Amino acid sequence: KINLDPSLVQEVFMGQVVQAGSGQAPARQAAIYAGIPNTVPCTTVNKVCSSGMKAVMNAVQTIALGDADIVVAGGMENMSLIPHYYHARSATKFGPATLEDGMQKDGLVDAYDNNAMGVCADACAVEYNFSREDQDAFAIQSYKRSAAAWESGKFNNEVVPVEVPQRRGEPIVVSKDEEYTNVILDKIPSLRAAFTKDGTVTAANASTINDGAGAMV
Repeated sequence: KINLDPSLVQEVFMGQVVQAGSGQAPARQAAIYAGIPNTVPCTTVNKVCSSGMKAVMNAVQTIALGDADIVVAGGMENMSLIPHYYHARSATKFGPATLEDGMQKDGLVDAYDNNAMGVCADACAVEYNFSREDQDAFAIQSYKRSAAAWESGKFNNEVVPVEVPQRRGEPIVVSKDEEYTNVILDKIPSLRAAFTKDGTVTAANASTINDGAGAMV
């Protein structure tokens, strides 16, 4: 978008929470497909929800230390590609086997007590006194701001359309965010808690399952 010569990039940091299904070294893949030379160091960062932010922090620190002048940093996630796991590498017993959802295992469930992230969010809401009304209002405001920004062309100079080839006919072109069009704002306050009986986190005020990517120089 800024017509930067890819050969000028000196390092790449890209955050990704669940890399399963994306292939080896996702940051390297992104760099190669962006035309960045193979000699440029690329690092995939996993700090769960803060992965993209940590990638940017790493880029800032790299520049501050004088190790590079031009660094690409961002985040990416392909949640629709995350596979289900079948543990068959060791001896498998006779009888049926159970698949494990990779999205839950490596992304949305706490590794220590097997609680979903939504359960943890409910606990945080109680600890820090975030009411259901506060969370719904924040979600509604976010959706409204997103819609207004897209409709006014705020992202026109930032978004790169993605083409998805089809077996027949023209490719599908995704040129704008779809999430803000998938919600009915008036229904948000009436949704049931999604994770705990008396919780305040719902399907509307929680993060959704999405694919997407963003980066900065």
